[in-house]
Amino acid sequence: MSRPSKQEEMVGFPVPDYRFDQKNEMFKRAFWDEQFETQRTRFYNEVGFQDKPGWGKVDFSIRNAAWNVEWSFGMGNSRSNSGLYAWEGIHPKAERFVRTGGRVEGTPSEMSNVVKKAALHLGADLVGICRVHPNWVYSHEYNLITQEHYPLELPKGCDNAVVMAIEMDYHTLRSSSMVLQGFATGHAYSKMAFLANMVAAFIRGLGYRAVPCGNDTALSIPLAMAAGLGEWSRMGLLVTKKFGPRVRLCKVFTDLPLAHDHFEPFGVVEFCKTCKTCASNCPSQAISHGQMTTEGPNISSHSGALKWYINAEKCYTYWGTRRTDCTQCIRVCPFNKMPGKIHDLSRFLIKRAPLFNRLLVKLDEVLGYQKTLPVSRFWGKG
Repeated sequence: MSRPSKQEEMVGFPVPDYRFDQKNEMFKRAFWDEQFETQRTRFYNEVGFQDKPGWGKVDFSIRNAAWNVEWSFGMGNSRSNSGLYAWEGIHPKAERFVRTGGRVEGTPSEMSNVVKKAALHLGADLVGICRVHPNWVYSHEYNLITQEHYPLELPKGCDNAVVMAIEMDYHTLRSSSMVLQGFATGHAYSKMAFLANMVAAFIRGLGYRAVPCGNDTALSIPLAMAAGLGEWSRMGLLVTKKFGPRVRLCKVFTDLPLAHDHFEPFGVVEFCKTCKTCASNCPSQAISHGQMTTEGPNISSHSGALKWYINAEKCYTYWGTRRTDCTQCIRVCPFNKMPGKIHDLSRFLIKRAPLFNRLLVKLDEVLGYQKTLPVSRFWGKG
């Protein structure tokens, strides 16, 4: 790999020297790579009802209801520039306001403050702003609707990203039912579609271009890191200060001049070196127990940066076997806690006194945070 560029040094963490092809992302790859046809069919086409609490029709129904806005109107997992994630347009009722009065002007700092406040009012739980590194944008898109594969570029000048996080419900993610855990995920994805759409409409109303995105178009985790929302982790997910890995990410690219936040590590990587809880509890053993590396295990890895890479093939195969998604790594992560004095103290020690990391991992296990909660808690039967 080449030496870090000045732009990469400004980012604060390593960036691969090439753009990742979305075709190789595991959920897209499963639609063209024949070796995953069985797993794809099981995951998308077969019903996984089981005769035990949390796996019945009522549980799958509420999970699917939570996903319905994303599946029907968002479609950020299927293709870019579509549905609620369309790159242009504003409702006719608002057009006359956009045409009148010209652009809203202000300093980048002033406009960043306005955009952040708007995002929080519209439903973001966390929001940050960064400049877009070109290697975070997919080189090509793989369109699940048309099965087409084509080059992908952001509109010229849309070099700033407003990155937003949606919290997933803590208690639901601790449920003993993977189906109900999937409810928490789907609910966040549907909220993402609404949020990104509304923030894009707000920026367009100011007189600027805005490109809303879910999982499409660009890599969310490095964008969120650059925007100061968190760090990457052993499980391959973003870990935030307030919610740990219990978030889903969306973003809006824009040509509105904005002041940028910056990468703010708070001890996650050092903690992950000691912890390994997610790796030990991963049912597919897709999470590495080893050291960080610059090479992932297969083509579904965006290799080149020094970090931990998950084995997406193993993870996806397990999802196909269970016919539902899995959030076990999020559930058991010691950062996955509700705010509180004890948990805030633990986060302080992780950042300031990493010598306590091993003790904190042990306490997390002893205090039972890795245990699941009964399904009855979700449905109010106990």
